[in-house]
Amino acid sequence: MKIRSIVASCEDLQLIRPYTIAYKTVTAVENVVVKVELENGIIGLGTANPSKYVVGSDTADTLRALQPELLAPFQGKDIREFYSLLQQVHQLFRQEAGAAAALDIALHDAFTCWLGVPLVSFLGQAAAGLPTSITIGIRNVVDTLAEAREYIDRGFRIIKVKLGHSAEDDVERLVKLREAFGDAIVIRVDANQGYTANELLKFYRKTLSLSLELIEQPMPANAIEEMKQLPPEIKKLVAADESLVSPANAFQLADGPAACGIYNIKLMKCGGIQPAREIATIARHAGIELMWGCNDESIVSISAALHAALASPATRYLDLDGSFDLARDIVSGGFTVKDGYMSLTGQPGLGVRVL
Repeated sequence: MKIRSIVASCEDLQLIRPYTIAYKTVTAVENVVVKVELENGIIGLGTANPSKYVVGSDTADTLRALQPELLAPFQGKDIREFYSLLQQVHQLFRQEAGAAAALDIALHDAFTCWLGVPLVSFLGQAAAGLPTSITIGIRNVVDTLAEAREYIDRGFRIIKVKLGHSAEDDVERLVKLREAFGDAIVIRVDANQGYTANELLKFYRKTLSLSLELIEQPMPANAIEEMKQLPPEIKKLVAADESLVSPANAFQLADGPAACGIYNIKLMKCGGIQPAREIATIARHAGIELMWGCNDESIVSISAALHAALASPATRYLDLDGSFDLARDIVSGGFTVKDGYMSLTGQPGLGVRVL
């Protein structure tokens, strides 16, 4: 079954509400869309919204990389040569994580739609579903509590709070959050590289009674050796995000004394499902737990991440709320969310339907 065409385009997706993290405020997002059409009419979809801050390229760079002349060699190839095609994708776009991710996802979707099976079944399903966290950006205490109440009323029980402006303010928000909702919620935090080692130690001591589930990327991405020197009780809570872009980073973080207890895999960082699964394999052998995260993304790539997550035995945490705040999307389906619990639809491929 040959590939008839591959085309890339860009969609501008507004957010329902803007949010703030440690280094910017976001009001709308662009997603690059890749369509792989087979000669029998099956269309595989992939999308990408990489962060220039993390991987050095954005959607404009992604779209430039996916020009017709670079995609032409894939046309006429047989989708049954699936792994060979993936290898070519990751060789060609090894410096463009967004382009690699969009094409990687689209090929996975096209191939498993052609097979007539859900992607997770092809990969080897390890779990039926998991609860996801939902994120509160950097806000004052009053707004934080109001947003948390809204999410709890919608059935979510895992709240991830973005930190990073002021350690004192960070602690105050978390204390008030725990006081307001008690054990009804699980609290995760994401410092977005906002702390030094000493600041992290102080933060840990001040929040020990709050029973935080994990601390995402508390220190700068390149501070891996400093992370390895942290006390074990802190390291086991640390989820490496910006420090973990590639399988090579996964080896580095696990080598010697591990720098963290959790890897946060994002398809937009590593370049798609194939490299994500390589990271997952390293994590399983190193005894490191997996968290699957995202940017502001279409249901297409969120679904792809969920399929990969539920096919990985080391997966313990989901943070796949990236499509929840989109005012519109290009597809529906992919997954269901009930009281914060994410599960797949059982449909072939990614299980998405074009709107």
